Amino acid sequence: VQLMESGGGLVRPGGSLRLSCVASGSVFSSSAVAWFRQAPGKQRELVAAITGGMSAHYEDFVKGRFTITRDNAKKTVWLQMNSLKPEDTAVYYCNFWLTPIDWGQGTQVTVSS
Repeated sequence: VQLMESGGGLVRPGGSLRLSCVASGSVFSSSAVAWFRQAPGKQRELVAAITGGMSAHYEDFVKGRFTITRDNAKKTVWLQMNSLKPEDTAVYYCNFWLTPIDWGQGTQVTVSS
């Protein structure tokens, strides 16, 4: 199984981006998938996660701003990010929440004026 992130970019504070995570392989629909991020000089941290049953979890620092969704038929998880702040600048990764596999390259999100 592989997970591939895309959708990052440069956006001004207050702007929006939508990240995509596409999975290959058969193990997806029953697995919880999460978005993580790692800012320069900081440890990787959990951002949001969604279970196979569509239950979502958000870290406090993104509640009300980010929305995680998934389409099991498309083997895709999205992270809609609104009201972006400079402190959201990081490389964003997706992975299985409870049993992570090798990390991909991630997608860079830069929030700057």
